[in-house]
Amino acid sequence: MPHWDDSEIIKGFMVQGKQEKAFNELVLKYQERLYWQIRKIVLDHDDADDVLQNTMVKVWKSLANFRSDSELYTWLYRIATNEALSFLKQKKKKTFAPWVDAEEQMVERLVADPWFQGDEIQLKLQAAILRLPEKQRIVFNMKYFDQVKYEDMSKILGTSVGALKASYHHAVKKIESMLKDD
Repeated sequence: MPHWDDSEIIKGFMVQGKQEKAFNELVLKYQERLYWQIRKIVLDHDDADDVLQNTMVKVWKSLANFRSDSELYTWLYRIATNEALSFLKQKKKKTFAPWVDAEEQMVERLVADPWFQGDEIQLKLQAAILRLPEKQRIVFNMKYFDQVKYEDMSKILGTSVGALKASYHHAVKKIESMLKDD
């Protein structure tokens, strides 16, 4: 059975009695991509599942107000990214740990994570990415791993294309430096 395209999902959500089917189609189509976007930010599998669930609840509550100013995935990506960042901020407040300690804890959790499938080089790359400032880390992940265009990234993050290019450039330079030092 073919899946609905984005316009069918949006139209279906506006029709009484079809909201659940439309939402299920949205989840089927985007759940995995959103999970991996969130996972790159929060790293932990269980945390990513929690944030994804919060994201989907927010999407369910807000989909009727979707104005189609952007593509559906861009809108979903923005919600998922904001939910992941909010989760990290709450987590930092709960632990009362300085961000440097939190970064090290995230690296340690990545090393111990049974879901992490990478080799030693990938682990070093991920550790270097974790040591980037938050905005550079998000921009780097979006550009390097997801090949998100700067224009789309600008809509998602609410930042100018020039600032995003600069953040990506600085992130690449820092990662190169960190990997050379290892």
